[in-house]
Amino acid sequence: MDTTELCFLPAVTLRDLYRARALSPVEVVDAVLDRIDRLNPVLNAYLTVTADRAREEARASEARWRRGDPRGPLDGLPYSVKDLEETAGVRTTFGSKWFEHYVPERDGVVAERLKEAGGILLGKTNTPHFGHKDSCDNLLGPPCRNPWRLDRTPGGSSGGAGAAVAAGLGPLAHGSDGAGSIRIPAALCGVVGMKPSFGRVPSHPNPDYWAARSHHGPLARTVRDAALLLAVLAGPDPRDPLSIDAPPEDYVAACDGPVEGLRVAWSRDLGSAAVDPEVAEIAERAALRFQELGCHVDSPPIRWPESRAFHQVLWEVGVASRHVDRARERPEWIEPSLMRMLLNAGAMSALEHGRALLARTGFYVAVREFFERYDLLLTPQMPLAAWSVVPGDEPREIGGRPAPTMYDRLAFTYPFNLTGQPAVSVPCGMTQEGLPVGLQIVGRWHADSLVLRAAAAFEALQPWAHLRPPVG
Repeated sequence: MDTTELCFLPAVTLRDLYRARALSPVEVVDAVLDRIDRLNPVLNAYLTVTADRAREEARASEARWRRGDPRGPLDGLPYSVKDLEETAGVRTTFGSKWFEHYVPERDGVVAERLKEAGGILLGKTNTPHFGHKDSCDNLLGPPCRNPWRLDRTPGGSSGGAGAAVAAGLGPLAHGSDGAGSIRIPAALCGVVGMKPSFGRVPSHPNPDYWAARSHHGPLARTVRDAALLLAVLAGPDPRDPLSIDAPPEDYVAACDGPVEGLRVAWSRDLGSAAVDPEVAEIAERAALRFQELGCHVDSPPIRWPESRAFHQVLWEVGVASRHVDRARERPEWIEPSLMRMLLNAGAMSALEHGRALLARTGFYVAVREFFERYDLLLTPQMPLAAWSVVPGDEPREIGGRPAPTMYDRLAFTYPFNLTGQPAVSVPCGMTQEGLPVGLQIVGRWHADSLVLRAAAAFEALQPWAHLRPPVG
């Protein structure tokens, strides 16, 4: 097997080959690191590469597999960590000039669990300044690029993770999602990205536990790889007061269950979103294929309360409360997109913020009642394919309708951060330009296994892992 093929093998396949002693973690890590050396200068998917550490960990893993004593479910499997997660002894920038040379002394809980499971850290993936937007550029260097078209963004804020997985720069990637930041790059890069139920994966350290909107989760090329990573990340932690107090399920096994008879809703626009017609048609064809899986697919009207305005209040006040003091200290280290959020938040009143919190509760109630009638909701994941990589050159319309802000591109993502429901993005087709389109599968609160089962069933019906971007 040549080195390129090694770089695109699913993680579950790599694990089986290690167990059979037909492949070594050293071979795999060497192949992936060589590919990173060659392609990362073009893609900028990684901000930091931990090559020496990875090779040392690969040798230790190889010895454990020879003894028949693997350390955990990820033993010998290469992974990346988004650079918003602290990693002991490894530079953690948060995409920020303030932390350009910061090296933490401790791991975050995600990094802890990946290390304990025997995985091999390849490095830290690119992200915008504290993950504040849906593109992947910052003031630390060149923007991250989409491996399908280098003049396009991979999305954000887990853009480096999405680009790395799509380009064969590691089979497993950690991401985080506060308004779509796992699912956006998954859709735009043609990979799987799951935002689990809120609290399924604990968050620590966390400057704002009580915001209750940011989710850690997996990006991978296949559903079962994503399930494997989620099984390692999931489970309660006493340091996170909102983590779900229940052990993780066997999410890989959950992928094998039936989906016949499920009540599935399809929505082209969630009632009001602007959508590119080509993207909507690709996603709709994919959604209707769930009928072939034995599901009952319906297209009910969506009449949920308007959420864009109050979501913007919650997002921008949350961002500003964490970063406004730094902006006053060094305004030249604040990008225009972030500065706009800080200025907008400064003009909002406490009363507006309080009303936004109340509106979130009303929105959750409406969505919960909708899911009393349906097991799953399917939507386009993003309303358009990947746009320009140039900062400030974002689209100003979608499907012929004005779309002046980032929030117009997030109409299918942030609603389920507000409600905390599990949602996965799976590839479902390509545009005429050769850019990926994602289908979103949303489940009831805490129905993570069902969402993965539906995603795996669709993957079996319409596989995508054989598709590779032209880069490299």
